[in-house]
Amino acid sequence: MSAIFRPDRPQGFGGRMKLFPKLFACAAMAALAGCTSAPTSRPSNLPELDRILQAAHRSPEDRARDPFRHPKETLEFFGLQPDMNVVEVWPGNGWYTEILAPLLRDRGQLTVAQLDPAGGDYAKRTVDSYRAMLNARPDLYDKVTVTTLAPPPAKAAIAPAESADLVLTFRNFHNWMMFGWERNAVQAMYDALKPGGVLGIVEHRGTGELPQDPRAASGYVNEDYAIQIIESVGFKLVDKSEVNANPNDTKDYERGVWALPPSYANGATDRQRYQRIGESDRFTLKFIKPDHAAKR
Repeated sequence: MSAIFRPDRPQGFGGRMKLFPKLFACAAMAALAGCTSAPTSRPSNLPELDRILQAAHRSPEDRARDPFRHPKETLEFFGLQPDMNVVEVWPGNGWYTEILAPLLRDRGQLTVAQLDPAGGDYAKRTVDSYRAMLNARPDLYDKVTVTTLAPPPAKAAIAPAESADLVLTFRNFHNWMMFGWERNAVQAMYDALKPGGVLGIVEHRGTGELPQDPRAASGYVNEDYAIQIIESVGFKLVDKSEVNANPNDTKDYERGVWALPPSYANGATDRQRYQRIGESDRFTLKFIKPDHAAKR
C-alpha cells in the first residue's frame, strides 16, 4: 500500500514516501490596499474556551501541548465565534477538533476535511481513529460533518461553495508541499469560504535565509513562500501573530522539525536539548477572501 507523510511525525528526513493516487486538498493591515474589512476578520474574546480547554474529554497529554500551541490565543486571533460555520482541514487525530466542536456545537457548524481513507494504510488508520473519537462522544461531536481534502483531479469540495466563515489548518502546509499540491489545497479552502471569510494557518517556520525546498523535506516552510502561494489564489494577508513563535528553535536538526517534541524523531539522542527547545517556531497568519470575490 502506498503511504502519506504523517503530519508532525518523523518521516526519515531524507527519505521518499510514495504518493498515493487519491489523497488531496478586514481588519486589514494598512499596507495591504484593496482589502475590505469583514466581521470575521476581527479578533474575538472567547471566555468559553477556558472551560473547554480544562474539560475532562481532553487527555492530559493533549493539555500538555497547550503551552506550546496556545489554542485560546490562536483561535481568538483568527476571530473564531461560537455561531460561525468553520472548516478544519486535515485535523490529524483531532487535537483542535476537541476544542472547536464543543464550542460550535450549539450555535455554529464544524466541518472537518480529513485525509482520503482510500489513500493508504496511514490515511485509513488516521480517519478510522478520528471517526472513533467522534463516535465515542456524541454529546460533543454528533454535529461534526466529515469531508475529504484529496489531490487533483478530485472533484468533491471540502465544504459547499462559499459556505464557511472561517477555515483553519494547523501544521499541514509542509505536507501538501511534499506532494506538490499546496496551491490546490489552498484553492479548495478559498472555494469553501464566503467572500469576507477568513483563512487561519499555523505552520513550522523556516529560517527565511535559505531558498525554500519545494518539497519542505525538513517540515519547515519559509513564511514568505507560504504567503506568496496563498495570495496567488486570491487571498489577502490581513494580520500576523507571533503567539506561536519560538526563538529557541534553530531549525537545523537531523530529521528536521520531527526531532523536536512531541515527536522526538532522534530518540534518546540529544533529547534533553530538544526538550529545552520545546515545540517548533511557527508562523500564525490570517488571510481574508476579499468581499468582491465573485462566485465561480
